[in-house]
Amino acid sequence: MSVPASFDLRDRRVLVTGASRGIGRALAETFANAGASVALGGRDASTLEPVVEAIRTAGGRAVPVVMDVSAVEGCRTGVAAANAALGGLDVLINNAGVEQVCPSLDVEEALWDRIVDTNLKGAFFCAQAAARYMQAAGRGGAIVNLCSLTSEVGIPTAVPYGASKTGLLGITRALAAEWAPLGIRVNAIGPGYFRTDMTEVFYRNEAWQSAMLAKIPSGRFGELDDLAGAAVFLASDASRYVTGQCLYVDGGYLASL
Repeated sequence: MSVPASFDLRDRRVLVTGASRGIGRALAETFANAGASVALGGRDASTLEPVVEAIRTAGGRAVPVVMDVSAVEGCRTGVAAANAALGGLDVLINNAGVEQVCPSLDVEEALWDRIVDTNLKGAFFCAQAAARYMQAAGRGGAIVNLCSLTSEVGIPTAVPYGASKTGLLGITRALAAEWAPLGIRVNAIGPGYFRTDMTEVFYRNEAWQSAMLAKIPSGRFGELDDLAGAAVFLASDASRYVTGQCLYVDGGYLASL
């Protein structure tokens, strides 16, 4: 068995949602560098274009797809556009997500709906739309959901976010069991503490940084490149017998609790 060949993504067509920045951008660039054709999903064409251009300049293949995953129709039309632009769909990376810290006693319905609709409902309906194309093509496929440490532990002031990411872990397991006969694998990545635009509010607090670093056995926060190997593994044939799992990339945080 050739291990390098099992990681080959040169014939794969990948949609990454929330690809204009942060983890989504890093994963889109990772797949393009690995030889895949990549559709970059996001709400604003103006923020997608620089990423697409950077990938093309580096020799990769990328197309922008404007989509709003907080609405079911946005999921369906976005996945359809990606499928059409790439000539099929082999991999979906459900990365789009939002967060807003708020004391639980102050959470309003609008905040709850914004977070849960994007992170949970959007991920499911993107997965459903992608699976329909994968099933019709008869090639199987891989879906990777971006979960979180909050899928496993409670984080104060992050209840809507934690609820959405715990639910996403449940979706991952249920769809893996249901879609395995279709040849569609469903797994997740659970990033630990990574500094992105969405999490920047935490990192501005030096005391918080010190407290968090003390809890991470590896002694550092994650860097976006740390997610590349996990993403390629779960999208490739190297993980062809892996489904329903969440791979935590957290420097040992959860293991130390």
